[in-house]
Amino acid sequence: MIFGATGHLTATKLLPALFHLENAGRLAKNMTITAFARREWSLAQWQQHVSEALKDLVNEKTRTPQQKKLFAQFLNRFRYHQGSFDDLPAYQRLANDIHCESACIHTVFYLAIKPTVFATVIKNLALAKLNQPCGASRIVVEKPFGEDLKSARMLNKLLHQSFQEEQIYRIDHFLGKEMVQNLFVFRFANTMIESLWNRNYIDHVQITVAESMGIENRADYYDQTGALRDMVQNHLIQLLAVIAMEPPASWDADALRDEKVKVLRSIRAIPKNAVNQFAIRGQYATGRVEGNKSIGYLQEKDVPKDSTTETFAAIKFYVDNWRWSGVPFYLRTGKKLAKQTSFIAICFKQPPQQLFHETPLESICPNWMMLSIQPEKSMNIEIHAKQPGLGMETHVIKMDANFLNNNEHGLDAYHTLLLDVIEADRSLFIRFDEVEMAWQVIDPILRHWKIKNASNPMPTYRAGSWGPKETNQLLVDNSYGWRND
Repeated sequence: MIFGATGHLTATKLLPALFHLENAGRLAKNMTITAFARREWSLAQWQQHVSEALKDLVNEKTRTPQQKKLFAQFLNRFRYHQGSFDDLPAYQRLANDIHCESACIHTVFYLAIKPTVFATVIKNLALAKLNQPCGASRIVVEKPFGEDLKSARMLNKLLHQSFQEEQIYRIDHFLGKEMVQNLFVFRFANTMIESLWNRNYIDHVQITVAESMGIENRADYYDQTGALRDMVQNHLIQLLAVIAMEPPASWDADALRDEKVKVLRSIRAIPKNAVNQFAIRGQYATGRVEGNKSIGYLQEKDVPKDSTTETFAAIKFYVDNWRWSGVPFYLRTGKKLAKQTSFIAICFKQPPQQLFHETPLESICPNWMMLSIQPEKSMNIEIHAKQPGLGMETHVIKMDANFLNNNEHGLDAYHTLLLDVIEADRSLFIRFDEVEMAWQVIDPILRHWKIKNASNPMPTYRAGSWGPKETNQLLVDNSYGWRND
């Protein structure tokens, strides 16, 4: 059951993912998909909406007879149920329909809705006893999970009144990305890599998730959220946890998540009086993005002219444990930056002794390992080698490894995660103690940024740049600077 079935998330992510699973033969024959939304549509109108959403995947003019049959099979899975989120009788009718179809059913409730109505839907599911079928019900909750630590705890308490923890799937689509999953294999299946993965060899780590687009007419959501809640508290913190975690005892959902929680518990708290030394925010102004003129955030539709919502955030964290003590982790994300890219840059330490004394190699640059999440899915290692000739001149050799062959196509994160929900695999979903620890790290920054005074102004940055110039202050002890690709 998809709540918010006519929304952007369903059209762009959930429907394509479900159709991919249909195409791969991974959906049970008797599985139905119920779309719950406010629009007074017939089933035929809903099916037309599905066809329109998937037109780029299944072109009507070029479909083979077999593809037409498969798509018809997919459309026949759907039911459409009209109702508003606060309309309890609509939930009760939905419950009656389910019981008429089957005496015992496994149900997944997917909340593809705004966080502001999570509580309403959860309460009505319980009142209509939809959370208590004789089969196994599961509920999928999109981020952000709460807007601060207090609200996250309240939402969790509400969920646990109707669902057990093992029924709750807090989704973070970054964990479903091919490259992020590849990180587990890359680290734990390669002795060479794992032996270097510590404070003895790594100088610092940079995690960048840059977006070239703006808020895309989503001011009602984004202006209440901002970059810190929208990206850092979930996506970037999760990436940090995956990079820094210890090898789990087994590939079990809880063993895996236990190790991530240990990392989050080890993140050093940022002192109240030192937030500006560890966290930088910004808001995009007018500029040019990829050659095109771009308006500033305050000129976006429905954004208040005095908004202090950040569209950029950069933070320096330390993980105070045996493996990572003293190694800074720099997290950076923003809207309308120079280009659309997500990557992890790992800078290795210089050798303890410079053997090539009084040669051009004396001021050699460090080695880097780059792990690209999107748009490429690749690894790049930069090492130094001698140039041909009589002198001791050096140049950087870049060793590139693309994780996909030329004829391979990576899966969208939702393809993987939806199948995991259906098959009750919670490995790539977030447990509440992970959410709680992440909010404890982020809350001091949120509280500081809420203070409006002359000593805490909102920096701006030109659209199409890499963020406010103040961001370089975070790397004041690091002469290497930000990696932008």
